[in-house]
Amino acid sequence: MTRFLTWLLTTALALAAATALLDGLRFTGPRSGSAEIESKILPLLAVALILGVVSAFVKPVLQLLSFPLILLTLGLFLLVINAFMLMLTGWLAEQLGVGFRVDGFWSAVGGAVVITVVTWALDALLGTEKRA
Repeated sequence: MTRFLTWLLTTALALAAATALLDGLRFTGPRSGSAEIESKILPLLAVALILGVVSAFVKPVLQLLSFPLILLTLGLFLLVINAFMLMLTGWLAEQLGVGFRVDGFWSAVGGAVVITVVTWALDALLGTEKRA
């Protein structure tokens, strides 16, 4: 349970960083002060959960189907897959009324890069990776 909560919080923080850094990723609602924080905590956690579910079920299938492209591009096509996962997460969040938007492919690419780097840094800082 602790591992799940740590994962959820690190993913939520990475999403928060991506929405703060990029104009193409955003949550609806207030844009400053304590009202912004209060209105966005639950949607942020919901989007982190949606992203986790999408990454757990859809991403492995896409990676398997696109394996030749991944090899041909030396892994760079994984960035496209991660961007697609973020776009799918944005679409699902809109359908569920969560209030999260991803405006286009390049915003999703930038968001995927920010989320990956921030998640990696937080995992390294917190030591959540399994050690052999």
